[in-house]
Amino acid sequence: MYLRLYKHVVILLSVGMYIAHIPNRKSRPAILLRESYREGGKVCTRTIANLTNWSAEQITAMERLVKGEFDDWSGEMTSGEIFGVLFALKHLADQVGITRVLGTAPESKLNLFLILARIAHGGSRLSAVRWAQQHAVASVLGVDDFDEDDLYAALDWLASQQERIERELYQAYVKQQGQPPVLVLYDVTSSYFEGECNELGRYGYNRDGKRGKQQIVIGLLTAEDGEPLAVRVFEGNTADPTTVASQITILKEQFGLAEVVLVGDRGMIKAKGKAALSAQGFRYITALTDAQVRTFLKQGVLQTDLFDAHLCEVEHGDKRLIVRRNDTVRVREERRRDDKLTQLQAKITARNAFVKDSTRASAATGLAALQNWAKRHKLSGFVTLTLEERVIVWSIDEEAKAQDALLDGCYLLETNVPVDMMDAKTVDARYRDLQKVERNFRTVKTAFLEIRPIFLRKAERTKAHVFVAMLALKITRQFEAGLRQAFGTTESSSTAITSDDALLALGRLTYLYSTDRNGQRHTHLPRPDEQQAQILGAIGLAFPLKPKAQKRAA
Repeated sequence: MYLRLYKHVVILLSVGMYIAHIPNRKSRPAILLRESYREGGKVCTRTIANLTNWSAEQITAMERLVKGEFDDWSGEMTSGEIFGVLFALKHLADQVGITRVLGTAPESKLNLFLILARIAHGGSRLSAVRWAQQHAVASVLGVDDFDEDDLYAALDWLASQQERIERELYQAYVKQQGQPPVLVLYDVTSSYFEGECNELGRYGYNRDGKRGKQQIVIGLLTAEDGEPLAVRVFEGNTADPTTVASQITILKEQFGLAEVVLVGDRGMIKAKGKAALSAQGFRYITALTDAQVRTFLKQGVLQTDLFDAHLCEVEHGDKRLIVRRNDTVRVREERRRDDKLTQLQAKITARNAFVKDSTRASAATGLAALQNWAKRHKLSGFVTLTLEERVIVWSIDEEAKAQDALLDGCYLLETNVPVDMMDAKTVDARYRDLQKVERNFRTVKTAFLEIRPIFLRKAERTKAHVFVAMLALKITRQFEAGLRQAFGTTESSSTAITSDDALLALGRLTYLYSTDRNGQRHTHLPRPDEQQAQILGAIGLAFPLKPKAQKRAA
């Protein structure tokens, strides 16, 4: 009854940070760890963590931590579940809006666990269940007593909610930026998996170098700054240009964009994709393949002297063709070609010597193998290998070699963006922004968000699995941004730390348990050490620090 007299009953624990007890008419009060701060002269409040599902002794421990207690505890303590990792990652998920859009349903909490575990642990769903036993999942995330089947069921739910979640996160991003994106980046990769039972698995162009492995194709759509917006999974034999239509649907129907520039890698946006984009009022920037460039050279649309300039532009109908040359890359590609020619010569000499010494050796077999090698290393356009009796001889067409070298360090962009909207230099810069998508893919595929090999069978679960990786990537970007601001980069500062370093440090923050003389167990939260406090502060969690020990005067 007493609580009903008040809208909020607040226990102030320290300057700025406090625990709020929020009454609910039909259920127990919500217990929230909050922080007061100033923004633009106004006092604002934000929720750091929801403690409602914590045990009474854990809430008490948090109260004491925020008060700055535990300094003089003399009792014997034992370590319990790891608290710091999930607490920090949950806070980051709150910051980027993932916790909010997932909701509070049991499936929502399990998917939040999957996302955070993907960052901190990786591995399969079964290994994630085992990992959860060492971490404070129940107290931080409000989930307990789940198994591998529960996580699979959670993936089914996530697959059904993906478009809604992407749309709401996109709307939050637009609100943060102040306007919708005028340019989006799109790229495609593939990821292999073990077995042949995945419903989306097909044999196709494998970017992982895993021959004989079925794969899926993944298309990632990001904002200009590299922020992931949407991800789609396709059958493993889907050609890259075919995936563009789905991105138009996302941009038009899911995000409600009426005007945007789509940037895609060479060969990504072809004739049908260009027509589809134009039909929706969208524009594009893409690179052309070497074959397309050589066609333009033969047709006289381009002249060879254009490739001597660092940046130049040619009008071609209603399109703009922009030639870009990088001298550093040109030198590197010329050196690579000469090195491959030297290797080929050595292989020919070695093969001829082997055939000469062995009457049973097949000269034709050696010729075929070397021809394949030359083709694989892009030498067959100007190198000819023939057999004279049992000796392999080679010849170089110098004119063809010069034509091959013409495009060294060069690429050709095509766009229908008007010049008054973007000049040639800006178009080129926006195309090079695709490196951000490539970095995202490398993070998703090879770092601690690893998605391969995939051991899933159902198509929808596979899609949800990749979506989990994309959501984890959003949190990771937020994490790394905070660490860079606080510690600098590993390239510029010897004191800088990576996200892996930070998670390792936070992994030392565990619950502590003690037993008093009456046999009653008490839960304690340790005070972070200096590095842990700096990491937590970098992401907006300001716990009290122990004062540094004063050095004695000499």
